[in-house]
Amino acid sequence: MNLFKAASTVSLLTLVSRVTGLVREQLIAASFGASAATDAFNVAFRLPNLFRRLFAEGAFSQAFVPILAATREREGDAATRRLVDAVATVLAWALLLTCVIGVAAAPVLVWAMGAGLRQFDTAVVLTRWMFPYIGFMSMVALAAGILNTWKRFAVPAVTPVLLNLSVIAAAWWGAPRLAAAGIDPIHALAGGVMLGGVLQAAVQVPALAAIGMLPRFGLLPGAIARAWRHPGVGQVLRQMAPALLGVSVAQISLLINTQIASHLAVGAVSWLTYADRLMEFPTALLGVALGVVLLPQLAAAQARQDMHEYSEMLDWSLRLVLLLALPCALALLLFPVGLISVLYHYGAFSAADVEMTVRALRGYGVGLLGLVAIKVLAPAFYARMDIRTPVKIAIGVLLATQALNLVLVPWLGHAGLALAIGLGALVNAGFLLGGLLQRGVYRPRPGWSGFMVRVAVANVALGAALAWAAQGIDWIGLQARWGQRATAVAAVLVGVALLYFAVLAACGLRPRHLLRRR
Repeated sequence: MNLFKAASTVSLLTLVSRVTGLVREQLIAASFGASAATDAFNVAFRLPNLFRRLFAEGAFSQAFVPILAATREREGDAATRRLVDAVATVLAWALLLTCVIGVAAAPVLVWAMGAGLRQFDTAVVLTRWMFPYIGFMSMVALAAGILNTWKRFAVPAVTPVLLNLSVIAAAWWGAPRLAAAGIDPIHALAGGVMLGGVLQAAVQVPALAAIGMLPRFGLLPGAIARAWRHPGVGQVLRQMAPALLGVSVAQISLLINTQIASHLAVGAVSWLTYADRLMEFPTALLGVALGVVLLPQLAAAQARQDMHEYSEMLDWSLRLVLLLALPCALALLLFPVGLISVLYHYGAFSAADVEMTVRALRGYGVGLLGLVAIKVLAPAFYARMDIRTPVKIAIGVLLATQALNLVLVPWLGHAGLALAIGLGALVNAGFLLGGLLQRGVYRPRPGWSGFMVRVAVANVALGAALAWAAQGIDWIGLQARWGQRATAVAAVLVGVALLYFAVLAACGLRPRHLLRRR
């Protein structure tokens, strides 16, 4: 399998998802701005997402995918099918219980994440509408783990587009109709989220059926009991325990930061959310795409005890991270006003909101390289079924991040929260890399020094061009001429990208150096 082609496919489809996601955020920003209502929605939407990241895309995927890949490698498809059926049955019943509890406990959950919200009751209602979203998305995570192990990357990568389109339709079509009926239009967004969850789960069915891995859920007590007794379920649960602790650390940090932001100025939660959405663009295009492709391949290499292949894949991925994430980080740091203005500065989103979002984006940008690298380095541990090491590192980073908050938030406000996360990501990535090197499972290939020099020279040229573009145009002042502003931003980004790769080529780096076939 050509890893570069597979990662490019996932990245391209993820690009479609992120573009529609940015359109979604643009429409929300223009319709609602950064207000108490958007703060309430963002907190309510973060709650099911928090649990989704804890259980579905977090602990469950980290535990399930390596076991699934190893089972298929060693025992074949028939045994893998039995594992999938058992895990799906246990997961479905656990999700049903979780959704019931979440809806009932919505006031407590909202208080834990955003006690300082100005529209607390609205957040509770929105949470109750959206909490079942975790159920649909957890089943999507199960399907994605299976499809990625079968090297069917397209459907999982493009699935989030359906959520974005549903929320866009809700904001554009549903919100004005609710407002006309005297209902707070922010409620339309909750309906869009739930519709998106249903659609995302539904499109997995034909994809799983095509490879003969559509799960068969046990509904009767005897079938449920047999699922619980399956040895693979026990293995997944044992792996999930430390994974859950590790993922919980990151989500606890998010919870604490959201709680702090809710007590700052009105709009602080939304400023951080808008900045986070833009920061996730390069993180998803590169980090998530590589992580999705690598995890099952690394797990299969580990199962074969092919440590040379394991190290080679990891080395290739880290070079790609440095090559592509560093210029993205420079764009967030040196050109944030242009990016935020062209994306959000319309309608209810004011020039002051642009400035506040820019401050948050720069904080995140400091740690972008670390955030992307973690998406590659952490799966290297998960593939070896070593979840405890990333957990220990994550706990230390959590403590360091909150210590930074004590210093940075009084000084920088909401931007201090973003900066603490960025610095913590760099520390996390550094310790993960050090752990792999110390264990000897990752042995860097020759040529790293020359590669880093070439990348550094190209980034100096790119940074100079971005700094000139940032200072040469009044991006906020072009609000009325949105077409001219969008064209100018696109020209800057395309121009600096061409400059970057031209300098790399002049320094001797060729496209074939990025290609890798397993």
